[in-house]
Amino acid sequence: MKKIDLLIRGGLIYDGTGSEPFEGDIGISGDRIAFIHQKTAGRKQKAGTGADIIIDAKDMAVSPGFIDTHAHSEFTLLADPRAEGKISQGITTEINGNCGLSAAPLLGEALKRREDDLKELGIRERWSDFREYFKLLEKRGISMNFATLAGHGNIRACITGYEDRKSTISEIKKMRILLKKSVREGAIGLSTGLIYPPGLYADTEELIDLSCACNELIYTSHMRSEGDRLIESIEEIIRIGSESGIKVHISHIKTSGDKNWHKIDKAVSLIEEARKKKTPVTCDRYPYTAASTDLDAVLPDWVYEGGSEEELKKLKSPEVKEKIKRAILSEHPEKDYWDTIFISYASLRKNRWMEGKSLGRIADRINAEPVDILLKILADEKLRVGAIFSSMCEENLRRFLSLPYVTIGTDSSARSADGPTYKGKPHPRGFGSFPRFLGQYVRDNSLMSLSEAIHKITMLPAQIFNIHKRGVLKNAAFADIVLFDYKRIIDKATFDKPFLKPDGIDYVIVNGKTVIWEGELTGIRPGRVLRNGR
Repeated sequence: MKKIDLLIRGGLIYDGTGSEPFEGDIGISGDRIAFIHQKTAGRKQKAGTGADIIIDAKDMAVSPGFIDTHAHSEFTLLADPRAEGKISQGITTEINGNCGLSAAPLLGEALKRREDDLKELGIRERWSDFREYFKLLEKRGISMNFATLAGHGNIRACITGYEDRKSTISEIKKMRILLKKSVREGAIGLSTGLIYPPGLYADTEELIDLSCACNELIYTSHMRSEGDRLIESIEEIIRIGSESGIKVHISHIKTSGDKNWHKIDKAVSLIEEARKKKTPVTCDRYPYTAASTDLDAVLPDWVYEGGSEEELKKLKSPEVKEKIKRAILSEHPEKDYWDTIFISYASLRKNRWMEGKSLGRIADRINAEPVDILLKILADEKLRVGAIFSSMCEENLRRFLSLPYVTIGTDSSARSADGPTYKGKPHPRGFGSFPRFLGQYVRDNSLMSLSEAIHKITMLPAQIFNIHKRGVLKNAAFADIVLFDYKRIIDKATFDKPFLKPDGIDYVIVNGKTVIWEGELTGIRPGRVLRNGR
């Protein structure tokens, strides 16, 4: 009989499979689950009283650790490995490297583009591949498990830089070599960000070619459009899956812009038809109707060509600026458009008063046109400014969340309520996504049963991303476990106060070690790098 280090006694166990819960005990030995004893009527419960630590889980739900299927923590974890915002909402494993941006490879133009990010976070180390990066992460020690995709943006930038052109056959061969090296070193698949340079310059054939080089894994995509060309973008991702044979996954599925909200029926129909035809399509989504990314995402695509230095030159040229303004105002003539864009982060002290305010409100305050404010902020901040975009509808959000092949992702980096990652007013999803999903949408709005919801955030993402022996409570599985009060669980973070921890999550266990005890961080960092999901 193995020595039991930790006993979870008398909780209501949701094992992650979607089955009905049962009352029982879980014994943990080292980093694994040693036993699960189900309580049955008329039989004395097996004990385990020799355990070093006992958690009384009466009136608590006991679940596998939550898996964040869309994270961006590759750099913030090096700056602050506590990951308070993620751990406090029950996340024990993250899938990183999304939207075409990963920690590696970093060579040439790709490394140059990331220098400002690394310096701003105080990261002195530099690396070129995943092998070197993973060693740095392990040396630092992290609170949760880290898996990553290889970013197509990194790979393309390493080979072609940020030029707006089609890749040559020779360049694609070099990209395939970099991709295969990344997979050998531990990447779990390929991701693209097709609204960001240089990913937006790739044609479909390039993406199919690269997907064929790792078609036993997964291809995830921030698609070319989530609004006006949403349907065409879904058709592209299905084509990539069909022609390469790879599993495909749509990042933060949405219908962006009120004129596109009606497209949800066609979008869902396309995905479900592809699934019937054996093209495995899955998605992720965060439980909010506002998105967040860099402010310069509102600029026309042609402005990005040549990289950030060339983009800044365009913003400082009076003639080009006028061309940019005309393009933006033609695309968004409505005046209230500017009330839907909020500054979430400004790097310059003089601009920090703008954080949390819309471009419309900022323009009113200083008596200027919003489009002029937009271009001035971008130029002053040298593009280092984040924004929140309110462009989605609640009805469509609920429908996406209810789909059985849609997982939950924060679309956020790991942050803490102090230290180097405590900056600006970022999207509250970084502290609130999972408690919000379980509390507001599952409990309060009855979107689905709790068993179904837990399957959606545990076993399902583990299966989609090939995460080994996690996302389920069973003998010999890794002991990643969350204990929460279903009556109390809810998000507290808001757009005005985004660093507030949620309520109702009392214990979080990662690889057999408690990282949250009675609602407070313990400071233990037992997380692991999951090379190839293991």
